[in-house]
Amino acid sequence: MSGRLFLSLAIFLLGLAGLGGAAFMLLSGQQGAQGAAIGGPFQLTSMDGRQVTDADFKGHPFLVFFGYTHCPDICPTELFQISQILKARGNDQQIKALFITVDPERDTPAVMKKYLSSFDPRIMGLSGTRAETNKVEKEYRVYARKAPTQNGDYAMDHTAVIYLMDKQGRFVSAFNVDRPPQVAAKDLDSYL
Repeated sequence: MSGRLFLSLAIFLLGLAGLGGAAFMLLSGQQGAQGAAIGGPFQLTSMDGRQVTDADFKGHPFLVFFGYTHCPDICPTELFQISQILKARGNDQQIKALFITVDPERDTPAVMKKYLSSFDPRIMGLSGTRAETNKVEKEYRVYARKAPTQNGDYAMDHTAVIYLMDKQGRFVSAFNVDRPPQVAAKDLDSYL
């Protein structure tokens, strides 16, 4: 490996490690006097066409995942894991789960409804205008941008974190779904 290539790779890896460390600190529940710096007010449209705000979820802990319906792997995997956790909770309706699109140009309420029909019905799909989407992405500190593909279409690069919010809508932590669904489901009991 040439020295220049090695140096470039080393700088890239250090930068990546720095970004990972910053993300970990941000998502590890560091809170100031005002509460966590993640989450906040939003107004979006549900997959059944209703206007929904953050106030609609007050009184219930909820999970939030940002993604898009054309996502080839991460989004369906995370939504499947959320579905398994909700299934492990039985008929419990106290825990809410939101799937907020980062691709509102393609993900209309009808598209969201069809896509989410493959997952637990307790997952609510939310979309909005580009301005509304940008606002909620900013509130949740979500990174999302279009990535052109070779065929002239695009994919979306985006944050792939599942946010756990408490009953007051405050950020608790990134929620770990990479464990047995029964364990993750039981973990949610402490937030009821």
